[in-house]
Parts: sequence; structure tokens; C-alpha cells
Amino acid sequence: MADVEKVAKIFACSQSTSLAKSIAASYGIPLGNVNTMHFSDGEFQPSFEESVRGSRVFIIGSTFPNSDNLMEMLLMLDAAKRSSARHITAVMPYFGWARQDRKDKPRVPIAAKLVAKMLETAGATRIITMDLHADQIQGFFEKPVDHLYASTVFLPYLRSLKLDDLTVASPDMGGSKRAYAYSKFLESDVVICYKQRAKANKISHMELIGDVTGKNVVLADDMVDTAGTLTHAANLMMERGAKSVRAICSHPVLSGGAYEKIQESKLEELIVTDSIPLKKDSPKIKVLSCADLFADVMKAVHYNKSISGKFLM
Repeated sequence: MADVEKVAKIFACSQSTSLAKSIAASYGIPLGNVNTMHFSDGEFQPSFEESVRGSRVFIIGSTFPNSDNLMEMLLMLDAAKRSSARHITAVMPYFGWARQDRKDKPRVPIAAKLVAKMLETAGATRIITMDLHADQIQGFFEKPVDHLYASTVFLPYLRSLKLDDLTVASPDMGGSKRAYAYSKFLESDVVICYKQRAKANKISHMELIGDVTGKNVVLADDMVDTAGTLTHAANLMMERGAKSVRAICSHPVLSGGAYEKIQESKLEELIVTDSIPLKKDSPKIKVLSCADLFADVMKAVHYNKSISGKFLM
């Protein structure tokens, strides 16, 4: 039997079970059975409760903190490799540790590179991920990487809002490329926020490059962590005469007091994907599912078909 004729198998890491169920349903096959044994010292052992010999296996798990989530992915990859799976794809809607992609000061690690090597050593033969913090992280891998973009999910929703005088904004200089890509597709203006940090996750000063007077602004970013930059930018834009401010962020890390900052800010809406499960609901946060996107790409990978049609920008 040709490999593509074999049914793929989809398994979930515990932190991404809800998304994995949605992906499996969209793909059209049931989610595989995994049992995880926990020990009193915090150690755990995942186990596939069905044969994966000779199969193409997709293991779905975002590796957001804490580090147990990364460790679970590594253990499941190793288990699949030792169970003679033929192809093992790590499906990581959110690729954690990606902000450590370079040495920005002496004597620090490049964690993104280390994680890439660990995934390959554990047994991953392919990686599928979405909106990496830096595109060049793909080059840290020796295995194929399918780098998807949440724009496929966000753009149809933004168009459905039918906003007049639309302007796309980047909350920092590093995201200007993303903002320009969205603006080109939406045929809108672009503004950029310039920020200075006193220390990590602490902004000392922010300035706006561009005019937002009378504009409906959409801030575009890859992730929202403490929400400090995002809410600061939204408040600044409203002070400068914006009609409304929304934000699209692929990965809702939302640590610390992020939920409170968002609720108290002048953001009208924060639009995110379900790459990371929300810790709690918020009236200002709208979740759009990326399940169909991942299911379609996984199916194309299994049947050796092109995925270029899944890139809107």
C-alpha cells in the first residue's frame, strides 16, 4: 500500500486538546488515544494507546510556558519514533521560546535554535507552525518547516467588519513588515509605533509615526504577552484622534495582568486565534479558530499536495 493511501493519525498534547479535537474534526478523522501517567515528583509519561507503526503521525501541541508543554511534545515525538511511525510531524500552532532567536547581549542562549534541535533529535521529520516571532527561525531547522500565517484567518474577518478609513498599525518597529503586508492586502494606510523600553515588558516611552485622525485603526502583531505595548499603543492612538482601535494578535499568551489591561484600555476588540487556549473569557477578546487552516495543510502534506494556496499574503 502506498504511504499516501494510509490514514494519517492525529494526537494531541494535553495543553492543546481542544484545538486538536477541532483540527481532527475538520480533517475528518478521530483524535488518537493518548494516555499520560503522572508521577508524584512531577514527572510524566505519555503513551500511544494504538499502533502507529508505518503511519504518518501528526502531534499537535503549542509549547507556551511552562516548560512542561515543550517536554510533553518532545516525549510524544520520541514515543512515536520508537514506535516505528514512518513520518512524524510536530504541529505547533504556537512555537514557544521564539523570542530568544539571537544573542542580544553577552552570555545568553539562543533558545529558539536549541528547541529546533531538540525537536529534530526527539524524532520530528517535519514542523508545521504559525506566525513565528521571526521568519528566519525556519532556518534553525534541518527538516522541512511549513510556516503558516494567521492572516488567512484574520483577513476575512476584517473585511466582514467593512470599516471605513481603515489604517493598519504596528505596535513596534519590528512588526512594520507585517503591518505593510496587511495594508497591501487591505489597501490601507500604515502607521508605526516607536517605543523605548526601560527593561523587558516595561515601556518607558512611545511615539507614533503617522496620522490616525478619524481613522479606524487595526494593530497587527504576532503575539500578545503582558499587553503593555498593545494597550499603550491603543490609548495613544485614541488620544491622537483615532475613531476606533482594534488589534489582531495570532497568539494570546496573556500573562500577568494582561486581561485587566485589555479591559481597562481603549481597545475596542482584541482578535486572536485559538493557538493558545485562553485562561479566561473576556468581553473584549474575540477568538477565531485556526483549526480549518491546520487541518487543510495537514491533509495536503499527507497527500503530497501544494499548500501555497493557503497563503493570502
